[in-house]
Amino acid sequence: MPSAAPFDARLIAVRKLSPGVREMIFERVDGEPFVFDAGQWVNLLLPLPEGEVRRAYSIASAPAGTPRFELAVTRVEGGPGSEFLHAMEVGACVRAIGPHGLFTRSPQDPAPALFVATGTGITPLRSMLHAALRAGSGARMWILFGARFEEDILYRQELMELSRGSDRIRFEVTLSQGGASWSGRRGYVQQHVPELLAELTAKQAVDDPGGVGPHLYICGLERMVNAVRELSRGTLGVERKRVHVERYD
Repeated sequence: MPSAAPFDARLIAVRKLSPGVREMIFERVDGEPFVFDAGQWVNLLLPLPEGEVRRAYSIASAPAGTPRFELAVTRVEGGPGSEFLHAMEVGACVRAIGPHGLFTRSPQDPAPALFVATGTGITPLRSMLHAALRAGSGARMWILFGARFEEDILYRQELMELSRGSDRIRFEVTLSQGGASWSGRRGYVQQHVPELLAELTAKQAVDDPGGVGPHLYICGLERMVNAVRELSRGTLGVERKRVHVERYD
């Protein structure tokens, strides 16, 4: 992986992922491939009135050897960085530096994985998932995504379609404030990790009796990440080397 270097990136497309989250597709102005590992992040240098600020965002797309990369940006009320990006128009450019980060997963990794995320914590895990699928991976990869409301489920249609009819990909959602019509899981992600990890472990025992246990990749706000990490390492007895975390705050 080459050293992170600054480059100019042009916004080429936007899409609304939820009421407060905007997908932003950038492309290097110089046309060079943006080389990164699935799970890494990039810094955007934003020219705000009070001066330039840096904001870090995990890359939501998989490495593809092209100049393009995708981000998902949550709009924070009163947050100058996120408000700048939500107001940014297609065709505008920003300075970027990257990639950065060690929260990665090899696309060829045969070990099963339980991806646990809340909010835009899903973005590096989406990158890992697509990178593995592109590489022809046969590993089981299960996603447990937590949100408050049904409208906050990011990449819902995409992930449902990937999991539909698949014996390797599974997409589970839990809502902490789901409405009366919600028939899925409820509560916080940590309430559902033991069940899913036990089931994934049992599946692996059949697939590969001599293999190591599933890996956990956990991404989101610190409170959730710490809760799931401690649950995994403590009560569930998962080896430290199989628990990978990334915090946003």
